[in-house]
Amino acid sequence: MNLISELLPESNVMIDLEATSKKRIFEQAGLLFENTLHVARSQVFDSLFTREKLGSTGLGQGVAIPHGRIKGLREAALMLIRLKEAIPFDAPDGQPVNIACILLVPEKATDQHLLILSELAQMFSNKSFREKLLYSRDAKEIRQLISDWTPEPEYVQN
Repeated sequence: MNLISELLPESNVMIDLEATSKKRIFEQAGLLFENTLHVARSQVFDSLFTREKLGSTGLGQGVAIPHGRIKGLREAALMLIRLKEAIPFDAPDGQPVNIACILLVPEKATDQHLLILSELAQMFSNKSFREKLLYSRDAKEIRQLISDWTPEPEYVQN
């Protein structure tokens, strides 16, 4: 079991989203989290956008991990979006992004959100794993890939 599979229900996996900008991705995240977590979509959007102004959350190799702190949120929440077409994201390698994993954490988040970000970075650094995500048929298949993924031992928390 990994942290990501615990935080990412199949209902939070969106495939082939037609979005042309970070703004549209953040709006979609706001809609989903408003419906599932009952957090105002504007609060989600503002949190993600504010964090992005500090520096791009694009990791490189087609992946971004937008994240933000949400006042009143009790526990971390994840959403994975696979875009229909890759979009610019100011990633360090200059490559456009086609996978965005959005992380929301409580306003006074502990080290748990750093562990989640670390695990996401490790997961998405695997080329074979990224390719499987890109070619998966549906949300269920993506969710299964994530569930089956095992972090490297040095990343595992006791």
